[in-house]
Amino acid sequence: MGYSYQLDKEDEKKTAKAFGKEIDISPKKANEVCYTIKGMNVDKAITYLENVTKMKAFVPMRRYNKNVGHRKGGIPGRYPIKVAKRVIQILKNAKANAEHKGLNDERLKIEHATAYKALSVPRLKPRNWIANYALRDRDFTNVEIIVREV
Repeated sequence: MGYSYQLDKEDEKKTAKAFGKEIDISPKKANEVCYTIKGMNVDKAITYLENVTKMKAFVPMRRYNKNVGHRKGGIPGRYPIKVAKRVIQILKNAKANAEHKGLNDERLKIEHATAYKALSVPRLKPRNWIANYALRDRDFTNVEIIVREV
């Protein structure tokens, strides 16, 4: 599976990539997290996402914000803890790939971060003891991150 963001051969020398394939997280929340961390320094993004897992910082919801409570500053936001943990793993992977290439890990900036739906698996969700059930889809997500040395 390829990346949605194409690089030139000259750009590949100063960039590192990481890809999380078919992760069991919400595509909508992952998309919002990726939009929020895009353009940040890698260490700053990891610290920010660790604060999200501790519920000290929130992720602003710009698109999927129906019935979402407003946080400090009047911005609708949530605390997607599971998504933040998985994105931290992918960021650390991208950082390790950059170190392996010989890039300075303190000067890495997130150039591209995106999440999109991978596959849906139908499953039965039990509702009560009378054997009523409902069909629900289990969604998986692909997350790709590209970092660049600035």
